[in-house]
Amino acid sequence: MNDRTTAGDHWKPVIFDETDATQRAALDELRRDSSLTFMDERQTQRKGLHSLLPSPEQSILDERDRWVFFPWRKTVVALLGPNSFRHLRLARNRNKITLAEQNSLGDLTIGIIGLSVGHAIAHTLALEGICGTLRLADFDEIELSNLNRIPASILDLGVNKAVVAARRIAEIDPYLRVEIAEDGITENTIDEFFDGLDLLVEECDSLDVKVRAREAARSRRIPVLMETSDRGLLDVERFDLEPDRPVFHGVLGEIDSTSLRGLGTRDKIPIVLDQLDASLLSARMAASMVEVSETIETWPQLGGDVQLGGATIAAAVRRFGTGANLPSGRIRIDLDTHLDALAAPNPTRRAQQTSVDTAVDAHRTSVDPDGLVLDAARRAPSGGNSQPWTFTRDARTVRIGVDRARTSTLDIAFRGSYVAVGAAAFNARVVASAQGRLDRTEVTERGVEITLSAGGPQPVEDRRLLDGVLERCTNREMGTGAPLDANIAADIAAAAAAEGGRAVLLTAPESIAAAANVLAAADRIRYLTPHLHRDMFSELRWPGDLDPDRGIEVSTLGIDDADLSKLEIVKRPDVMELVHDWDAGAALGTDMRDRVLSSSALAVIVVPGATAEHYIRGGSAMENVWVTAHLHGLAVQPVSPAFLYARTEEEYRQLSTHHAETLQQLSFEFRTLLEMETSESVALVLRLSCAPKTTIHSRRLPVSASVSG
Repeated sequence: MNDRTTAGDHWKPVIFDETDATQRAALDELRRDSSLTFMDERQTQRKGLHSLLPSPEQSILDERDRWVFFPWRKTVVALLGPNSFRHLRLARNRNKITLAEQNSLGDLTIGIIGLSVGHAIAHTLALEGICGTLRLADFDEIELSNLNRIPASILDLGVNKAVVAARRIAEIDPYLRVEIAEDGITENTIDEFFDGLDLLVEECDSLDVKVRAREAARSRRIPVLMETSDRGLLDVERFDLEPDRPVFHGVLGEIDSTSLRGLGTRDKIPIVLDQLDASLLSARMAASMVEVSETIETWPQLGGDVQLGGATIAAAVRRFGTGANLPSGRIRIDLDTHLDALAAPNPTRRAQQTSVDTAVDAHRTSVDPDGLVLDAARRAPSGGNSQPWTFTRDARTVRIGVDRARTSTLDIAFRGSYVAVGAAAFNARVVASAQGRLDRTEVTERGVEITLSAGGPQPVEDRRLLDGVLERCTNREMGTGAPLDANIAADIAAAAAAEGGRAVLLTAPESIAAAANVLAAADRIRYLTPHLHRDMFSELRWPGDLDPDRGIEVSTLGIDDADLSKLEIVKRPDVMELVHDWDAGAALGTDMRDRVLSSSALAVIVVPGATAEHYIRGGSAMENVWVTAHLHGLAVQPVSPAFLYARTEEEYRQLSTHHAETLQQLSFEFRTLLEMETSESVALVLRLSCAPKTTIHSRRLPVSASVSG
């Protein structure tokens, strides 16, 4: 095995460290050779290294540069040091390969026997940086007929195939350790070749060497991969896990390498057909087999199929090196079969979008006074537009209670539902009062009971509120950050107090920023917790969805087409699982942070206790604040965090087992920012902004869908 650099080596780069006197002298000697070319692009490399995210460790940034001599190119190149070079060169792998996975894969020693198909494999493994040492074996030389599938050049004709592959790899990564066996695998070299291997890739033509390599691998518990280019056939033999496993999965029966030596091409064909399963060969390969030694010399191989083999083996190596599932077995990755299945793609969500029905009154059929009261109640906001209320009525009474079937994980102990009931009750009262029919209202642990009278004078103030109730909507547009007018702030505080709540207004930029960080962190956890993520995206409604009267229409989200497209990514549970595993996803809270930072204020509706009655009154206070802000021309958006209705450790664990402590800490920070008493609870958090108006209202179920009894 040749892995040392000598004067006779024409495949291995020579690396110089100028801080070493001996190496510096050798480099100076090269500089005096006018036949050599020197290249120095370190400035660009340094710029690229410093631009990486996250910024590399200081030891990487401070690493000494090197000069690398490529004798076959008669060229000397200045490069970053080995660690910084690898860090920059492989940066675009992340996070299809994480940094931790890259480091783990970089410890692998992989042997490749046969450098025709094996050339593409070795090249791909080097490209992806998924090995630390490559050991290449082939006795053959490049011929012109090899250039249909080996990415060499006519300048490589007559050069050993392992040498050609080693040179190409060195020009990608001169620091990658490469060893070559120019005599191929023989009984004299097999022990040395297999010593220290983690994985063998077998791609040679000789049947006896194929079997002998597996015998050696099995005795040393080394797994074997093989890619056969026809129909993308991949074989995986996990001798590391199954040391008694028969070679070639047992399809050749009891076979040993000695019985196969010296066979001619014609004699090999039956064995090859058994090994590959003749019934599953491509028609062109099978037909070509008929012509071997007649009209063609040997079985055909195509460059594209060989390149696919490199990608297939690389994928298997990544699985092996990271401990992912890679059992013994066989699979075909047949591109022609996939191309036969070409079909038009399904329309994207964006292509399916049609004009939005902005009318919340789509189901408004009643014009009688009682019907108008319930119609106003159904317009109330609720978490995820779940509309978690039930309506019952008789001659003089309207009762609004909680529909316990319309809940979600965030709605702990139905606290969010009680807030929605309070908002619905406020709307109903405003309409009844505007009709001059409001007699009295009673709030209980079960809900709200509104008693109506026959009719009377219409209070002017309630008629003004009526306009706000009917016009109110969620506006998620970005704000200008303009300060909140003091008179408006006073009106908002009075609106909350009138319903038994307290509006804590965060208006100072530093307070808004602190709240933005808390809310963004909570939003990230909502994305990364599977059941919270599922609940969140089950709330969204796209054009054409079967249940458009509940949930949040994507057209109301206040996001552009680019962010709308990102929803298709972040909605995927498998994507969020990976982001969670990487302890990443800071960007998941960016939208929340940016919107809060663009606000004029946050209005946090606080109530003095934590009973159902408190949350119902908090809902009425919230709705009064929302309507008041709307009448003052402000955009209003609820931005309540995931921890909002959790009060005990068990409830935080109910939200997210993995992130319970973080949610509890975020809740503490938020309550501290609000200077809340221990006994107080938050009903809802509203973002108030100066922003462009919206005319889009989320749809509602018809009143009949919520009427019971």
